[in-house]
Amino acid sequence: MGIWRRLLLFGGVSLRAGGGATAPLGGSRAMVCRRQLSGAESETLKQRRTQIMSRGLPKQKPIEGVKQVIVVASGKGGVGKSTTAVNLALALAANDSSKAIGLLDVDVYGPSVPKMMNLKGNPELSQSNLMRPLLNYGIACMSMGFLVEENEPVVWRGLMVMSAIEKLLRQVDWGQLDYLVVDMPPGTGDVQLSVSQNIPITGAVIVSTPQDVALMDAHKGAEMFRKVHVPVLGLVQNMSVFQCPKCKHKTHIFGADGARKLAQTLGLEVLGDIPLHLNIREASDTGQPIVFSQPESDEAKAYLRIAVEVVRRLPSPSE
Repeated sequence: MGIWRRLLLFGGVSLRAGGGATAPLGGSRAMVCRRQLSGAESETLKQRRTQIMSRGLPKQKPIEGVKQVIVVASGKGGVGKSTTAVNLALALAANDSSKAIGLLDVDVYGPSVPKMMNLKGNPELSQSNLMRPLLNYGIACMSMGFLVEENEPVVWRGLMVMSAIEKLLRQVDWGQLDYLVVDMPPGTGDVQLSVSQNIPITGAVIVSTPQDVALMDAHKGAEMFRKVHVPVLGLVQNMSVFQCPKCKHKTHIFGADGARKLAQTLGLEVLGDIPLHLNIREASDTGQPIVFSQPESDEAKAYLRIAVEVVRRLPSPSE
């Protein structure tokens, strides 16, 4: 590779001065060097860089038996992502009893699905040595929480986490599912990239509170999915408002309509608003999600409406 190309690609090139000392290439001279590259050479460099970046990326392979995958993600933890994922899975089943729904928890460090779905125990193995999901409320569930003790921390480095994700994606016998809802960990790191690059994802749902601090990370989460070519179906504005159970006064504890403003910025829509309500928290902590335990409540109906909006934005399985 010529010195000018190395300059453009790596930036740290030095040239020998007449006396043998190393002299950095000045800014004005660098500009001249860049101008000397023709358009064809520049395009060749771009193509070469794309080839290098694409090396080692895994080829996407569908999960056997699963028609569509919906990931529920957030940039920040503590915004109700897992609660949303669990109730979304139940709402999809409640809205259409003919559909088979699965729930995959890939939050290796902090799995919440076992508690929220009131499930304990280790998965059985099929004849083909695949793990069988645990079943409750009509939803097939798999989580790292089924493979370790409840209070045992997962103290793993990246490679071990990636190995665990691979097993959760490839070594589970889901049977036949119409929708697999994936509860992602917070952030935009290794797990998100691994899941996005290994399996075809039909769409992503971004969960955020209206608070500015949460919205900043939700914005990053949405942009990450766009970079890996995953359609973002929309945003869920969680903890949107608190209504006093006595006087009925409404207070926007985390701010008002922050997710709507972010959705406009991103060219997306808000799929629905979930209020900050004691019933949602109590139902989740007791392992009886509100869509299952209180299906006629306003809070459950909010999740049911969100599930309708999610399905409306999904392509038909044949597409």
